[in-house]
Amino acid sequence: MLQPPTAALGASRFLLKLLRVFNLATGIGLVLAIPASFLFEPQFVAFFSKKPPSIDPSWLMPILRTWIVFALPMVAAVHVLLSRLLDVVETVGSGDPFVPENAVRLKTIAWCALALQVLELVFGVMATAINAAGSNVEWKFSLTGWLAVVLLFVLARVFEEGTQMREDLEAMV
Repeated sequence: MLQPPTAALGASRFLLKLLRVFNLATGIGLVLAIPASFLFEPQFVAFFSKKPPSIDPSWLMPILRTWIVFALPMVAAVHVLLSRLLDVVETVGSGDPFVPENAVRLKTIAWCALALQVLELVFGVMATAINAAGSNVEWKFSLTGWLAVVLLFVLARVFEEGTQMREDLEAMV
């Protein structure tokens, strides 16, 4: 059942690995941004006091720091999601994607997607708080991500049932 990898599969592997590198770089940038927000606070306050002049920097800096802290679990969730998806792609390349491990991987991906959606709601609340300080951060609620979470949980269950049926069938033969 082993098939040669297709160009799309190779491109998927490359893209997922590249996205993991970008995600980790983002995480490193966020970790560095926390001490930088304290070291360069006077410059941030001066900048945000000018554009637009109605922003209250005393509100803005703690919210920005909180935003950075909440972004770190998002980076972790994205890393786990991309890693599990890469593992699934590797099983496709090996010619047997319908293995019980992929059901577990899909369930992990679904939990990561759920965590990302919850964090998105937290960022919506924080955008509201920043806007109360005079900024103009746009945030809109979207059902698309929540629908993807449901779809991933259903797909994980389908994989679980399918692999169980396959094992039962192989045991009978």
